[in-house]
Amino acid sequence: MTEISKLTELRKLMQSMERTLGLEQLSPVERDIYYAAEELSKSDDEVRTFGLIEHTLVQSVSRPTFFRALKSLVEKGYLSQSGTANRGRYIVHAPK
Repeated sequence: MTEISKLTELRKLMQSMERTLGLEQLSPVERDIYYAAEELSKSDDEVRTFGLIEHTLVQSVSRPTFFRALKSLVEKGYLSQSGTANRGRYIVHAPK
């Protein structure tokens, strides 16, 4: 099996899992931010905007696009603003 064939199989598996979890409705940027938030939330209950912006999956996203996608994730219920801080901290919620 060639490297590209392996990558193709991984991509198909990932798409299937995203569909099962209901994540296919998110844009690619929203998914990357959600994945980054989920990973960062493993070490703390809240994730900080700064940590998200610096995450490997999100580093190439422009700031305006990042903040639009972040707002959209909050509106869709995947993230919510933390009640313990004024701004910049979010709680990750399981996919619906």
